[in-house]
Amino acid sequence: MNSLAKLYRLKEAPSKPSKYLGADIIEHYYPDAPTKRVWGMSSYQFVKEAIRVVELELDKVGKRLETKVNTPMHSDYRPELDVTPLLNAQQANYYQELIGILRWAVELGRIDIHTQVAMLSSYLVQPRVGHLDAVFHIFAYLKAHDRSKLVFDPSTPIIDERRFTTYSWQDFYRDAKEAIPPNMPEPRGRAAEIHCFVDADHAGDTVTRRSHTGILLFVNRAPIIWYSKKQNTVETSTFGSEFIAMKTAVELMEALCYKLRMFGIPIKGAANVYCDNDSVVNNTTKPESTLKKKHNVIAYHRVREAVAAGTVRIAWEDGNTNLADLLTKNVTRDKLTFCCRCIFA
Repeated sequence: MNSLAKLYRLKEAPSKPSKYLGADIIEHYYPDAPTKRVWGMSSYQFVKEAIRVVELELDKVGKRLETKVNTPMHSDYRPELDVTPLLNAQQANYYQELIGILRWAVELGRIDIHTQVAMLSSYLVQPRVGHLDAVFHIFAYLKAHDRSKLVFDPSTPIIDERRFTTYSWQDFYRDAKEAIPPNMPEPRGRAAEIHCFVDADHAGDTVTRRSHTGILLFVNRAPIIWYSKKQNTVETSTFGSEFIAMKTAVELMEALCYKLRMFGIPIKGAANVYCDNDSVVNNTTKPESTLKKKHNVIAYHRVREAVAAGTVRIAWEDGNTNLADLLTKNVTRDKLTFCCRCIFA
């Protein structure tokens, strides 16, 4: 901005950014490294105002938000099994407005409510009283846990290379190679690393038995993409649902790599992917592995070809430390706390 100010007359003097699409943009300081400054993003003000508006509406009907809420949704609540009365047209419209607010809070970094908002978004057409109560429960959780800041740390995490195995794929995908943009600018600056956690909740929907995909994607130490969505098909096994989730993760990573390269940002090595399903890891990292279920063949070859091309490499991750678990189901309070400590500052 200072360089532009030398060429053009600006309406305001250049200054550090403080707001972006409702998010608070701040500088983050590390206690153990006072000279290290990185950018951070917080939804605190947006969430605070949303809670204020919701509480005003509840006050009109003599209600209040719950207190001492530790998770975004009660562990035993299943939206698909809710048989409470349907909301009237006015109430349904209000429900849709609240879901829209929560969706934007997710976009601004509230990854911890993503799964619950995704679940309740399935009932925008015919929401029930119980669904609206579940939405109010999410707002109560946000009120009790209102300070969640994403830090875009450019430093790279320490990776144990022994977790990854290397094989020759020449006999299986000899023409496999990453799609490099032919018109990309010359890469400059320090190379970026991509890391991804992927998981699936097999048959998580107790009515349709569709699984739920969760993906958390980092550039260096900065969380960039968070994805939580019900799968489009019914998978008969955990292996199938995990493979579908892995295919989605590979597509997201390839799209991100393409975008970074078009920005002129160099990428260091293959993207590191962490999955907690042994069968999926073996089938995607060992060339001699064979697929016994034909209906998973598209995802099978899609992921293996990306590994052969050197776009991604996959390692097993313990389910207790897989951060993508947060984006697939209602996790326990302890697991929620662990994931939030790893994601938020």
